Amino acid sequence: MTKRVAYFLLLAACAALLTAGAAAQNVLIKGLCKDEAGKPIRAATVEFKNLATGEKVRVITGERGEYTTADVQPGTYKIALIDSSNKQLFYFDQAEIKPTSQYDIDFELAKLRAEAEIHSPAVQEQRKQAETIQQENEKIRAVNALLQQAAQQKQEKQYAAALGTVQQAAAQDQTHDVVYASLADAFMLNQRFPEAEEAYRRAIALASAGSKSLGVDHAGLALALSQQGKMDAALGECEKTTQLDSAQGSLCYFNQGALLTNQGHGEAANEAFDQSIAADPTRAEAYYQKGVNLLAKASLGSDNKMVPAPGTVEALSKYLELAPEGKYAQSAKDLLASMGASVQASYGDQKKGKK
Repeated sequence: MTKRVAYFLLLAACAALLTAGAAAQNVLIKGLCKDEAGKPIRAATVEFKNLATGEKVRVITGERGEYTTADVQPGTYKIALIDSSNKQLFYFDQAEIKPTSQYDIDFELAKLRAEAEIHSPAVQEQRKQAETIQQENEKIRAVNALLQQAAQQKQEKQYAAALGTVQQAAAQDQTHDVVYASLADAFMLNQRFPEAEEAYRRAIALASAGSKSLGVDHAGLALALSQQGKMDAALGECEKTTQLDSAQGSLCYFNQGALLTNQGHGEAANEAFDQSIAADPTRAEAYYQKGVNLLAKASLGSDNKMVPAPGTVEALSKYLELAPEGKYAQSAKDLLASMGASVQASYGDQKKGKK
């Protein structure tokens, strides 16, 4: 009988020790609950849901929005604040409760929601976009500084240095047409025409539709092509230039005409000058150069007097009409006089050439 009593007392002692051990595992948790205005949230429920077991511990907030519980064991929890109408006001997910003596877990909704907004995916994306824009702006400023430096070097005729500077800019920015247009111009100044052609094509590909720079780029490409003897392709680029910008197209055709003239192709040059005039009837030099080229087609009459080719007098006269004080005004007057043509008073003293 004594042994049996002793045995039961031993079992009771072991049970007491196990109960004490289990109780020691629980964690004391307390906190305050306040709404967005900072006022206490009374009679709300703070719920601790063990994510491993699904077990829940609930505690009700008091008059000051306070709560205290010692019924939560260590584990991973969803901790939710639920108001008296059973609406979930806020929650912490994957909250780790460790075997610590005490936790203070407050629900201050104004602060918590502000922090949640800062860390929300939308705000994070906005922050990321802002950082990207800032980095892009810094890159653009650096590239613009290089382009300005290159422009100064070009002005000072330091063409090799300018090319090196623009190449630095192109290494940093492969997305803006202005960079490749400047690079193409630098290649042209260094007489590296195939590379200029490639850079102009890249600038054209990058330029947005309707960009004012497109006309200039097509005109530059035309010049790069003609310098390589690709005249048909060059004139095609002049046509594209004219469709975008008639004044720029006129200049493009004029440049082609000047190049053809220097190469001794007077007839082809005059076709280009005619295209220049068609694009811009006020381009005076196109008339002058056309008239000079037509002089090569003059003939001698039966009286050994010069007979100018059709259109010669008209071209030189039109030049004087448009530019009576122009660079070639005196030359045009002398040529007209040598052909026995009148020099009109509207662009100089009226006189008759000597026969």
